Amino acid sequence: MSSSAESKMALAKTVFSTVASVVATTMVVRTFANELLPPELYDYLFFGLKNLFSRFSNQLTMVIDEFDGLVNNEIYEAAEMYLGNKLSTNTRRVKISKPEKEKQFNITLERDEQVTDVYSGQKFQWIWLSKKVESRDFYNPRSMNSTLRSEVRSFELTFHKKNKELVLNSYLPYIIGEAKLRKLENRAIKIHTVDYQSIYNLHDIWEAINLDHPATFETLAMDLELKDKIVKDLDRFVKRKDYYRKVGKAWKRGYLMYGPPGTGKSSLVAAMANYLNFDIYDLELTEVMRNSDLRRLLVATANKSILVVEDIDCTIDLQNNLANRTNDSPSDGSNQQETKVTLSGLLNFIDGLWSSCGDERIIIFTTNHIEKLDPALLRPGRMDMHIHLSYCTPSGFRLLAANYLETREHKLFKQIEELIETAMVTPAEVAEQLLKEDEVDVSLNGLISFLNVKIKEKEDAKSKKVEATQVETNEKKESDEKGIEENLEEKKITK
Repeated sequence: MSSSAESKMALAKTVFSTVASVVATTMVVRTFANELLPPELYDYLFFGLKNLFSRFSNQLTMVIDEFDGLVNNEIYEAAEMYLGNKLSTNTRRVKISKPEKEKQFNITLERDEQVTDVYSGQKFQWIWLSKKVESRDFYNPRSMNSTLRSEVRSFELTFHKKNKELVLNSYLPYIIGEAKLRKLENRAIKIHTVDYQSIYNLHDIWEAINLDHPATFETLAMDLELKDKIVKDLDRFVKRKDYYRKVGKAWKRGYLMYGPPGTGKSSLVAAMANYLNFDIYDLELTEVMRNSDLRRLLVATANKSILVVEDIDCTIDLQNNLANRTNDSPSDGSNQQETKVTLSGLLNFIDGLWSSCGDERIIIFTTNHIEKLDPALLRPGRMDMHIHLSYCTPSGFRLLAANYLETREHKLFKQIEELIETAMVTPAEVAEQLLKEDEVDVSLNGLISFLNVKIKEKEDAKSKKVEATQVETNEKKESDEKGIEENLEEKKITK
């Protein structure tokens, strides 16, 4: 071996030995500092050193936090979904999940894992970071897992400084677009309910489960013209983002569904959600104690969603509720804050300034008694479309027969349709009768018997009402005659 080769080998050994020594020393110092120094001082020292070395680097790092103030960071959510498809052979740990109704696995990075992505011929380095926080008052804004409630999560994106404009104008918008496409392909519709124990933790207010309601507009037993009108209204709404902005209105729509119980109001809500692929937020208004809570609930709902308040006639008797709450409150006023839900607060919740904090939202009220509602709730801008869901019609029966019995024509249909026009039964009652038997003739004859019973009950109730009215009239007549006689007797005595 030549002296030149030997000298190079010796130099390489020296360099390797020095580097190994420096690395080992650094690790020892870092471990020592991490164990003995206060966390604040440790972070200050090592971040200071990191910033010192970064001054001489041509790399730029962008920090993408999970939340932007009170709302989710769209870039974080998009990166989390996008990077799940960018795993390399060097990736060691990932997280995987699959909700029951979704089509694909959800794959995301584990803590401190790195991914290298290439876009327009440029390399971009991603790392997912999670920092523990000891404070008891800290809440992770979306996880139900108690072990994650003390973590602040973020992505770091590192790239050459010359690519800054490429990242802002092209790369990040591309990631957001790709994530939206994947989300639409893979998402399951969810129904959210309020966790009143977390009413003051904005990001944990709503709890969600997958919505597995099979209702569609094709299966709804309702008037065909009304059904078509609703579908066209929904289509027009979702296409008019620019129009709403141009005319200065919040991109939202209000629907009031009213009619007797069992006429399909809840099924129509589910059909709308399935048609639009929107999540449902189910709000039990009687549990909300303050106007400020209403605002929190609204801000915490996502875009492309349906907010539902069922039986609004039962939950919006605000004056009585307020009076009862006031009577039940301690005399020292300690419970005064619990009496602040008002009709004005609900109206502002529907179409006030806070209602504009979000896009493409639908608000639905259902009621069995529209006459009980305050007219202020019903005007356009709050409830833009009123949908009357009435008793079952002949066309509704035919659709139910096709759905439940797979029969579109039968010799008994004409008789049933005539009875349905008189019986005043709901689609739910008809469906229940059709469910009782599998054999078509038996099922339809059972429905005929049921309709005849309902008609007889209706006639009996009408007769009893006439009799009661007649008795009341006779009693009033007798009372009036007796009063006249008594009056005449008094006059005779006076004379």
